[in-house]
Amino acid sequence: MSGPLLTPDARLSRALVRTVPDSVTERLSDLGNVPVAVPVLVLAMAYSVRRSRSWAPALTAGLAMALVPAVVVPLKEWTARPGPLEPWAAGYFPSGHTATSAVAYIGAALLLSPYARRPWPMPVALLLTAATATGLILRGWHWPVDVLASCFLCVLLLAPVAHTVRRAAGPRPRSDRG
Repeated sequence: MSGPLLTPDARLSRALVRTVPDSVTERLSDLGNVPVAVPVLVLAMAYSVRRSRSWAPALTAGLAMALVPAVVVPLKEWTARPGPLEPWAAGYFPSGHTATSAVAYIGAALLLSPYARRPWPMPVALLLTAATATGLILRGWHWPVDVLASCFLCVLLLAPVAHTVRRAAGPRPRSDRG
């Protein structure tokens, strides 16, 4: 395997992998599993529909989650990048666990933010996504670039969710504008 990012990726991975106990990194990585992350998004979708009486933001968030495997799997097959601890296996780029956690948690935060009294949903979502990404790298299941690529990909997947939530919330009162 070769490429301009392999050397820094390999160097960084060698320095980081297994620096934290596997029991910790495995739990962090598990935050990106579908049975963990997707129910969080589904609950936020239900709450959003109940509060706003609008289906558009929730459906847009659900579509973003449905697009995760539709986009990630072909990219994994196309790049066929091996993993840090499994150089014989392919399909590590981009990280599906990172994409799942980002779309689920950040999507949920976008849906919940209009109804939160304080701006807690987004910091919590970013923390959960970062914890997932960190666990994947420290455990050795993904190269740092795999995780970073998923984060950039999720910006594209989540942009329509943010736009739809903003439109559904309507204009803010003049006193709330910064």
